[in-house]
Amino acid sequence: MTVQTTRRPSSPERDGSRTPPHSTRPSASAAPPKRRKRKDPMWAKLTVVFGAVLMMGSGAGIAGTKWLVSNATDAVTQDNLLGGNQKGTAEGGGDIKGPIDILLMGVDARKRWAVDDLRSDTIIALHIPASHDQAYLVSIPRDTEMQVPAFPKAKYPGGTAKATEVFFHGAQNGGGWAGGAQLMAQTIKTNTGMTFDGAAIIDFNGFKSVIDALNGVHMCVDQEVKSHHMQIVNGKPMYLAEARKTAGTHEPVVHKKGCRDMEGWEALDYARQRYGLKNGDYDRQRHQQQLIKAIAKKAASSGVLTNPLKVNSLIKAAGKAFVLDTGNVPVIDFIFALKGVAANDMVLLRTNNGTFAGNGNGRETITPKSMEMYKAVRQDKLSQFILANPDVVANEK
Repeated sequence: MTVQTTRRPSSPERDGSRTPPHSTRPSASAAPPKRRKRKDPMWAKLTVVFGAVLMMGSGAGIAGTKWLVSNATDAVTQDNLLGGNQKGTAEGGGDIKGPIDILLMGVDARKRWAVDDLRSDTIIALHIPASHDQAYLVSIPRDTEMQVPAFPKAKYPGGTAKATEVFFHGAQNGGGWAGGAQLMAQTIKTNTGMTFDGAAIIDFNGFKSVIDALNGVHMCVDQEVKSHHMQIVNGKPMYLAEARKTAGTHEPVVHKKGCRDMEGWEALDYARQRYGLKNGDYDRQRHQQQLIKAIAKKAASSGVLTNPLKVNSLIKAAGKAFVLDTGNVPVIDFIFALKGVAANDMVLLRTNNGTFAGNGNGRETITPKSMEMYKAVRQDKLSQFILANPDVVANEK
């Protein structure tokens, strides 16, 4: 029997969590925003930018605010994800008074998978213009053919690889997650010219806990798709690897068209699908962009900010979902720099017009138009580019 994802079975246990080595945990404090214009809480802004759930309840006192921000920054693991690939001074790096660029990498870190056996199927450049009143999500397709520089840290000699494989090569021979991220940043710079002020690795398996702590998110399914990752076994959602070992009633998970509230497992499973979709990975890119925005919007509108127990739950959930690198900029400075960015200010952009641009060998190239979009990111001229090319803006439903 086909199971639509409108039904609400109990959520599965997490497959496991990870703590990357050599992490440091800075603390920070902040003051609450004024109430003239409706603003998202600062922790929601950082969910938008690099996934950290930093909470500031409206009307919270200064002492409470310091406690919340300190607890949140302590909960989230920090590591050197950019290596020597930070945005240079000539590119506007070194401070965040100008445009801000963050590299977001999504991995599926399950307990049975080794730290050096992961690929980054989600690669997003998040651009915030110098006006600090907008946020743009620009995806780099997973199958893009990249010229990958040599990376001695992982004993990688350099070569040609898909974008999704770059993280894997950097993680080998002790490179770990930090090595994977560093090689990714270096490769993106080599192939697109884009550089970054900070970076984040998003454990999409850990994202489930964040969504559940928010009591779900609102997502719109634009085309029906059957899950290639999960089944319903005896009324409970399970990854296929576990489902195959479990006796009982097995039913498929089918994501039906329409808008609805989704639990963590359901939203993540939908955002992971690429097989069976009209535009394959491009549709998945858009769905993952939508999921990031949906989390930010739910965070901004949720009543959890007035409930200390829920606040603590969210902080702990976020700590299991993200690894961050804010470069040489203190976390608190990022918070204040983003005080004008709201979840509704996020713009989702399409690379390669949202379709596979094959080069004949199962990989694809970046079209000239998309290379111009990447150039607009570097020059902080995305708004002008979008005015001239409105079709790059993705449909959110």
